[in-house]
Amino acid sequence: MNPINTIFDAKRLIGRKFSDASVKSDMKLWPFKVRRGPGDKPIIMVNYKNEEKRFVPEEISSMVLVKMREIAEAYLGTTIKNVVVTVPAYFSDSQRQATKDAGVIAGMNVMRIINEPTAAAIAYGLDKKDSTLGGKNVLVIDLGGGTFDVSLVKIEEGIFEVKSTAGDTHLGGEDFDNRMVNYLVQEFERKHQTDICNNPKALRRLRTSCERAKRLLSSTAQTTIEIDSLCDGIDFVSKITRAKFEELNLDLFTKCLECVEKCLTDAQMDKSIVDDVVLVGGSTRIPKVQEVIQDFFNGKELCKSINPDEAIAYGAAIQATILNGSIEKVQDLLLLDVTPLSLGYERDAGDMVIVIPRNTTIPTKKVKIGTTVCNHQKEVLTKVYEGERIIAQENKLLGQFVLSGLQLAARGVPEILVCFEIDANGILIVSARDKKTRQQKMMTITRDNYRLSKWEIEKMVKEAEKYKLEDEEFKNKVEAKMALENYANDMRNTVSHLPKLELVDKKKIGNAIKQAKRWLNENQLAKFDEYRDQTKRLENICNPIIAKARGDGSG
Repeated sequence: MNPINTIFDAKRLIGRKFSDASVKSDMKLWPFKVRRGPGDKPIIMVNYKNEEKRFVPEEISSMVLVKMREIAEAYLGTTIKNVVVTVPAYFSDSQRQATKDAGVIAGMNVMRIINEPTAAAIAYGLDKKDSTLGGKNVLVIDLGGGTFDVSLVKIEEGIFEVKSTAGDTHLGGEDFDNRMVNYLVQEFERKHQTDICNNPKALRRLRTSCERAKRLLSSTAQTTIEIDSLCDGIDFVSKITRAKFEELNLDLFTKCLECVEKCLTDAQMDKSIVDDVVLVGGSTRIPKVQEVIQDFFNGKELCKSINPDEAIAYGAAIQATILNGSIEKVQDLLLLDVTPLSLGYERDAGDMVIVIPRNTTIPTKKVKIGTTVCNHQKEVLTKVYEGERIIAQENKLLGQFVLSGLQLAARGVPEILVCFEIDANGILIVSARDKKTRQQKMMTITRDNYRLSKWEIEKMVKEAEKYKLEDEEFKNKVEAKMALENYANDMRNTVSHLPKLELVDKKKIGNAIKQAKRWLNENQLAKFDEYRDQTKRLENICNPIIAKARGDGSG
């Protein structure tokens, strides 16, 4: 086996951009090369028979799927065409779409994509079905090789309702391995004055030994790493203890708890009313991971009754059976999953109108009514964002499109129906339609509309908390600005429909409106108090005149 051609972590690359910070970081530890492809897509480079081959991550994933299908077909003795594929709960739309593409490349019909912790909950819940009459709150913690997911699931009488989900698409066993690799690279350099960071073969051999040591340290207190002729003919021998391994990764273990806390907070549920904590994924075998989680739940016994390596596949098999309707035992199960981040569009004022809030049950379809901001506007631009910030541009732009052929009317008159629809696979379709002319434009957020990477999601959540007050100020400012604009427009319309209004008063209001409009154009970055003061100034001029013309003033 050529270490340089040993490809792994394709799951972390799929649906991502080459420029993503996580990709840049991981590339330093991979023995294979990754290059920037068209559209900033990562391209994996391998050598085969002295010829350089280029693969996109979807192709590597399709090879894994083909191998899995061959194993299943050999066991079942039948051909497999239809499949259910599981993905991390925090996979973005682009990553889900790319996973579906991998299935197509592998010659499979992907019937459904479901979240991994949800699949594990199905496996657990079916086994406990007879005892769920009163309902159970089950927290599924899925720590695998490359990702970490937490989902809180309500299981009651065959209904699996995901209350909230959280996670990190860049936290798992690979990261624990990386910490050990970095530690031993430094040790080798310290002992032998040789840097192996640029030696792919040595790094691959060291990583393989670290993976083996990690598994051994789950059952022993100490192990030895021995590699013959690691670099420049130098043999490498090093002892590593479980305590040292835990020390190297303690911050990552603690990071797992942050996701657990966020999941509980989003579901508005105290940890004391969680009935079961289910562990799945090979990395949950690490004693320190179990200890940290158990301590968080005040010593609660963790559920390890289902095989952590098989639970997700078992749940996916059950979901496939439900879709086929072939076994009575599971026909009455109902799966209700959620979307991990808020989705919406940018309003003219720069704020984000949330159409689908975070942790909304999917599939779902929601509609908001928008309008125009200029008189006789012929088209409108819809920018679709994902994130938790009030300021639209602080979130992740998923895509945009223009709806043309609008009803030609005064600003605010046309009704534009903006529809967000998420299917059962978590893939988003956005459309906009003019209610009067019935002109419509639609966009599917696919892998071409690259979406959030792990660090962007973390950045959004942290910034949403850090800048909460700043966002609130921005929201108030936007509302104050719109109040001034709307009042000025209302006064202009009112003046034209008041025949008793004297010419001198009409001119006075007209000049005040012009002055307010001019001020608005020249002060786009004004503060909340300034917008409010301008509105009061305009009201003080207009209101007495209008009241007098209507005959309800004091004269």
